[in-house]
Amino acid sequence: MKREPRGRNTFKDKRSGKSGRAEASAGSAEDMVIIHGEVPPRDVILRFIAENPQKASKREIAKAFGLKGEHRVELKEVLRSLEEDGLLQKSRKSLIRPGALPPVTVLDITTRDKDGELIGRPAEWPEEAGVAPAVAIRQSSSARREKTPTAGLGDRVLAKIFPAKDRAGPAYTARIIKVIDKRKTAQLGVFRETPGGGGRLMPIEKRGEELVVDPDFTEGAKDGDLVEVEVARIGRFGLARAKVLSIVGSVASEKAISMIAIHAHGIPYIFPPAVIAEAEAAKPATMAHREDWRHVPLITIDPADAKDHDDAVYAEMDPSPDNPGGVIVTVAIADVSLYVRTGSALDREALKRGNSVYFPDRVVPMLPERISNDLCSLREGVDRPALAVRLVFSKEGRKAGHTFHRIMMKSAAKLSYQQAQAAVDGNPDDKTGPLLEPILRPLWHAYEVMTLGRDRRQPLELDMPERKILLQDDGTVDRVVVPPRLDAHKLIEEMMIQANVAAAETLEKKRQVLIYRIHDAPSLAKQEVLREFLGTLGLSLARGNLRSNSFNSVLARALGTPHQIMVNEMVLRSQSQAIYSPENIGHFGLNLLKYAHFTSPIRRYADLIVHRALVGSLGLGEGGITPEEEAQLDDIAAEISTFERRAMAAERETVDRLVAHHLAGRIGEEFDGRIGGVTKAGLFVALPDYGADGFVPVSTLGTDYFVYDEAHQALTGEKTGLGYQLGDSVKVKLAEAVPLAGALRFEMLSEGRKMPTGVRSFHKASRGAKDRRQPGTRPPRSRR
Repeated sequence: MKREPRGRNTFKDKRSGKSGRAEASAGSAEDMVIIHGEVPPRDVILRFIAENPQKASKREIAKAFGLKGEHRVELKEVLRSLEEDGLLQKSRKSLIRPGALPPVTVLDITTRDKDGELIGRPAEWPEEAGVAPAVAIRQSSSARREKTPTAGLGDRVLAKIFPAKDRAGPAYTARIIKVIDKRKTAQLGVFRETPGGGGRLMPIEKRGEELVVDPDFTEGAKDGDLVEVEVARIGRFGLARAKVLSIVGSVASEKAISMIAIHAHGIPYIFPPAVIAEAEAAKPATMAHREDWRHVPLITIDPADAKDHDDAVYAEMDPSPDNPGGVIVTVAIADVSLYVRTGSALDREALKRGNSVYFPDRVVPMLPERISNDLCSLREGVDRPALAVRLVFSKEGRKAGHTFHRIMMKSAAKLSYQQAQAAVDGNPDDKTGPLLEPILRPLWHAYEVMTLGRDRRQPLELDMPERKILLQDDGTVDRVVVPPRLDAHKLIEEMMIQANVAAAETLEKKRQVLIYRIHDAPSLAKQEVLREFLGTLGLSLARGNLRSNSFNSVLARALGTPHQIMVNEMVLRSQSQAIYSPENIGHFGLNLLKYAHFTSPIRRYADLIVHRALVGSLGLGEGGITPEEEAQLDDIAAEISTFERRAMAAERETVDRLVAHHLAGRIGEEFDGRIGGVTKAGLFVALPDYGADGFVPVSTLGTDYFVYDEAHQALTGEKTGLGYQLGDSVKVKLAEAVPLAGALRFEMLSEGRKMPTGVRSFHKASRGAKDRRQPGTRPPRSRR
């Protein structure tokens, strides 16, 4: 039977065998014509995704076009080719056009249009993508009796995104799912005195406006103070007036610098009175629905300066004759679900924050201290409620089983990583000496057994040392250090990973919905970029269905070579970002099929959800997940994924501002650095001794014309063939430091080197290409 050519207004109904007029899929454009049951052309798929972002998963696309069996496989290949060509990209479980907004987005409501309708823009938007798109906030429809939250100017909302039908206005409309943050009357800025009294408020944001502070409203602020103000009145002409509410401190102090990030990202940092009252009213746990495990010598191992302790561990040999040489590992986690109940003031505030945020001198906690540092902190020698999992491993490191228990425990000891490691290495102190044989050595033996399983699993083994800023007493930077990576760190990490896996497995077995921690494989486009780059170094990356060990083999071949750091950074950049989702796709980096965060409910809302799910599905008493909460897991996962990125950005920007302030008095000095990023606009040079980087504009590199080669991550002079490549060691001079922006600008002192043959070949092929020295963007950084 001859198939009608695609694009004709006919389709073949395979069930009836009759021909008829083509029908547009539900929700598609009126002129979209398809042959029902067959894979449509690429342009039709792209139009469907653009016009139906809420139906842009592979499953929904297949359903919309009536695809089954082999046609679903064909669709998968078409979608993959669109990703490779850069026409589509993944966003959580959906596909979106590059530069398009995902179906659920956090918006900041910034203005109104000429008709008075609210207009928002995405709260997080990459600089390289240009201006963030405007989104018209759709009001409730009385006809449909929709009930949507009410929002106003300055609010931050979680919204469902739709393509706009009116092409004359914003490209998107949105329906508000939830108001995350109500607008604040206070603004933050730097006070600058003016002659005659009073002053001006200099904004800390790039798009902020100056405000005038009259002499009667300075509240004693001095030049250079970081202050909170409210707009007092706005006249018809000139700058708006402001009144100082509070003095945060001098911009020279770290306290002020971290407060800039808190305000810039809208991170809630003051607990409302109702939340504090609820926390203070909480009572110590009782033995109701609990097993008494206070005799089990569980211990906590944390950083020396940790204030809360939400996990404890213990290990012993398995006495079962069926598991000779096996071990039992017990991981106990603070029972936060007992105190933070769904829908309570504590719960609403915890979800609003999503996670704790860590700065060099302060923590913005997810929960008040009464909960995080007291009732839920597994303090030494104090009865505390916990959820515990007993993990049984064979002597080969294979997990033989696990069970969950709601318990009452009493920590036998509080140790630091360094303290525990020193004891095992033969240098016990008065506290660890008595613990060495009965507790510490069994823990280390269990870790050795678990390592056998980890080595078989082969998770991604990136070597990216974490730098830590040490402050002086006045809050300024003292030095930047790279703390040693101890076996004690790895032991706790592996035990927490296995506890997380057990939580996901148990909930899946119980058919209980949950929030997974998922990590997708690198996109095909990113794989190809990495593959081309590695080729310039004589390294190769396999094709096909890659796993984490595929990247490990590349990292192993680069070990000990001059390219080691460079290769680690490029492999990191090729990876997708881990997020939270109720739909499981596994965790690529850890090479795990099932993974959920369970071990840090004090500081992560995702873990609290998993705790509630375990309590409810296993019948462990009060505090279980509710049906209403289960129905909202999609939105909750989207929110907390966004808040995690917000925290990471705030932490990173604070470090950048701290280092920029620290170096502001050293203009003209020379530094040893390493090229950590290459763009069309110039080079990012990292200063290893300070954990920060600065920019060298391409226009300052010399009189030659520099060509950008993305594949080789290089800028090469057209005439000389000399250039700079990612990973090169260079010497630079500090030309400018802008502390409030966290920005450093360098001048390059090192001459370029002769580029490898591959780079020069690309450079010659690029003659006559359009000018590549256009403004670049800072390369994204991420962490595991």
